[in-house]
Amino acid sequence: MADAGTRGNPWTLTTPPGTSEFTAFRDLDAEVLVVKVGKTELRYHLSCIEDLTAMLKERADWVPLGGADEQKEATPGTVEAWGRDENNPMGGWYGLKNGLRGRFGVYVPPVLEVMGLAEVEHNAKNNRMRAK
Repeated sequence: MADAGTRGNPWTLTTPPGTSEFTAFRDLDAEVLVVKVGKTELRYHLSCIEDLTAMLKERADWVPLGGADEQKEATPGTVEAWGRDENNPMGGWYGLKNGLRGRFGVYVPPVLEVMGLAEVEHNAKNNRMRAK
């Protein structure tokens, strides 16, 4: 489907362990990736898709996902920590909504997976991802 992942036709995805369902779509006009979990809406810079794919290709191995709320420290070496690191291409947080900038390692990996850009593990915990 050419229009999959748009506001009118969002992806319905699950978190890597398969415990929670959410929707996601690319808002090309605003240049954001929008993730809706119940009534909560998270927003990430749209460049996170391309940037995370490039990082995974550079590492050429499995990378732990991590996943933490904005108020919690991210485990070093994880996708979550990379999504906040001042040395990433964004120069810091990809999350746009103050208070809801975290959970990058939970919601962005399934988007890359549905786009065919990455493989994501679906274990009960300690999941990883790698570039395709």
